[in-house]
Amino acid sequence: MDEENGEPGDPAEAPAAGNGDAEPPWTDPSPTGGSGSSTTGENPLAAMQAALRGSREPGVGADAYATLDLALRIGELMLAGGDTAASVDLAMARIARAYGLPHTENDVTLAAVGMSYLPRGDRPPVTAERRVRRRTPNYTRLIAVDRMVREAATGLLGFQQAKFRLSDIIGQPTAYPPWAQTVALSVLGGAGAVLVGGGPYATLAAFVATLLGDRTGAWLGRRGIADFFQMTVAAAIGTLVTVLLVATDAPVRAGTVIIGVVIALIPGRALVVSMQDGIAGDLVTGTTRLVEVLFVIVAILSGIGAVTYLAARTGVAISLAHLPTVPTLIAAPQTLGAAAIAVTFAVYHLVSWRFLPPVAVGGMLSWAVLVEMRGIDLPPAPATAIAATVVGLLGTAYARLTHVPALVCVTPCIAPLMPGTLMYRGMLELTAGRTGPAAIVLAEALATALAIGAGVYIGGELLRMAHPARRVLRTPRRVR
Repeated sequence: MDEENGEPGDPAEAPAAGNGDAEPPWTDPSPTGGSGSSTTGENPLAAMQAALRGSREPGVGADAYATLDLALRIGELMLAGGDTAASVDLAMARIARAYGLPHTENDVTLAAVGMSYLPRGDRPPVTAERRVRRRTPNYTRLIAVDRMVREAATGLLGFQQAKFRLSDIIGQPTAYPPWAQTVALSVLGGAGAVLVGGGPYATLAAFVATLLGDRTGAWLGRRGIADFFQMTVAAAIGTLVTVLLVATDAPVRAGTVIIGVVIALIPGRALVVSMQDGIAGDLVTGTTRLVEVLFVIVAILSGIGAVTYLAARTGVAISLAHLPTVPTLIAAPQTLGAAAIAVTFAVYHLVSWRFLPPVAVGGMLSWAVLVEMRGIDLPPAPATAIAATVVGLLGTAYARLTHVPALVCVTPCIAPLMPGTLMYRGMLELTAGRTGPAAIVLAEALATALAIGAGVYIGGELLRMAHPARRVLRTPRRVR
């Protein structure tokens, strides 16, 4: 066999067999249909060991490259869809083992996925990488990919079937049309206003402000404006609506409007995933995601701060008195607002409609736990961490029962916990010139945001300690 390209060499140079026609008894033809060379063809001992193991070393021919390509495409799709680095790494490894590459090294970052395979013997390594150029959360697609990986790892899906299945997943229409996502984000802003005690007018104002901010950001995005400035403009528009309400003496609690907009803009998904990656040991990806979240928060605060400062200079000062706070008793309007936030968050991230009822229950549960914790005078960060832990525990358990990624069932439920009030209060303190109190409040808001991600991860780990997830450690023979 030609060691360089895996093609048959000159028959005259082949070693003579016993009858001159058959290959030597120790020759191990490549399991990839002749597309790669085999180390056991030159090493009788390796052939004996392979026979005793009941398997053969996969080659580095066309089939091996096809397996790497399939694993990388799956990893790219999961990472772009919003999954964690640990889940992407595990899925790529399971696909590679299922289709003949048992020992691969995977590299998952926020911008790219890579895979390397080193065959035994003197063969060169095979390494490939795919860039993730656009990240658009799509939880329905994550569920489909997760189901495909499970079937492949248990031997229920052949290689060609897996390729066709992945193409179908990529080409399938989204769970909701684009206009539904826009409406969902706007309703999320209105529900955020209800959550902090806003009435019908405040809810309508927050809905309109969120809609205007989102459409303006989309318009800027189509012209190549960076995401940072899109978020800044969206937050500024929400604050401008608040300022106009204050200037016209409208019978609306102005703070509830901007807080609803802030709750809609805070990147809750990226926040949870960044903490999960960091705690799980994927420090590069976790740190990069966290920095991305911090930039978004800075953009939101910049938009709020710029408009409130200009409003104060023009004589429309927004008072710090009577700002909304988390209630200490559970009330029906706020509880329904929490359910609406969770559901609209799920729709915006393309969670299938059949998961919306349990998501609504999870949103109400997270809010109820937070209210109870605040009712016993627990500070915001610990109270939020406890609520997120409860949601992480129960949401992960439900995800196991339904065989879907935990992220799908957990992330929408923590949306009502976002620290919109603290962020708004901190910026008002800052524009009023009280730098010390502003720094304390903003630090508390950041700690509360980080507590959400940490609590979700801790909840999942508590469940794993009690009931470890069953994993397929050894895959059956490859199916073609």
